[in-house]
Amino acid sequence: MRIKNAKTGLAALCGLVLAAMASSAPAAAQSREVWMSTDVSTAWAKGFKGQGVSISVVDDFAYDPFSGNLTGRTERKTHGQWTAQQAGLIAPRATVYRRSFYNEFTDLPLRSGLNVINLSYGISAAPEYGGIDYEALEDSIINYAQTSQAVVVKAAGNESVRIGGVDGYGEIDYLNVDLIGADSAIFVGALNRNGTTKSKASLASYSNRAGSNTTVQNQFLVVGVNESQMKMAGTSFAAPIVAGYAAILGSKFTSATPDQIVDQLLSTARKDTISNYRASVHGRGEASIQRALAPSSLR
Repeated sequence: MRIKNAKTGLAALCGLVLAAMASSAPAAAQSREVWMSTDVSTAWAKGFKGQGVSISVVDDFAYDPFSGNLTGRTERKTHGQWTAQQAGLIAPRATVYRRSFYNEFTDLPLRSGLNVINLSYGISAAPEYGGIDYEALEDSIINYAQTSQAVVVKAAGNESVRIGGVDGYGEIDYLNVDLIGADSAIFVGALNRNGTTKSKASLASYSNRAGSNTTVQNQFLVVGVNESQMKMAGTSFAAPIVAGYAAILGSKFTSATPDQIVDQLLSTARKDTISNYRASVHGRGEASIQRALAPSSLR
């Protein structure tokens, strides 16, 4: 996960990521990649691929490219290029928009239809900093989450602490803190791989956890990030999976509101695919797009 410096707006690598732009393009159709849950193929086979949904990936698209593998071949991309590609691979008919988090003085625009926003970065400062005086970009995103205008998917972080906890650098991710309790925000932690009932997954050693706050537990999901397959690790690459799931879900339930999409993803998460499941660690459980798609309508 990227950390955006609270005082300067500059970014630095944080945790395990091995190793004013706003463009858009419909993602090309893809076959299921090995790092994806088999649920994704099931959703695609039913025709739900994110059509009619916009995914805005807010990230760093300029600096520090590194190697990874999402499509069966090793490439070098920036952090934002990787997260945008990943969301588009999960939801190949969604429209993926890229917004640099350095372009912070204007609101993030909303598009027609369901809007999903992926945040694979944090904004950290010492506890005594007391809070963040956000610029327009993050102000608008937090508002969208609090008022259910967009599904906001936030990478939990890679410091092995609870959401809102002080990390090894003596800092707090205030962007996490300010999304706690927001109607349509989800925190996403990383499992070491996709879990099954016969081969259960564990929380990745680096991943932040839900913690004892039941409000956080109720908006926290986990998904598999298989380092050996992706050649990358970090909750940065857990969040775009859930962003893609939200888009897939929105392509079936076309009149659903962002908070309904979020509630459906949270309420259908699996506990039986996780080793030693605990709400304080894994929140609601492992996201399951197949279960989320099951009903004929959302309430």
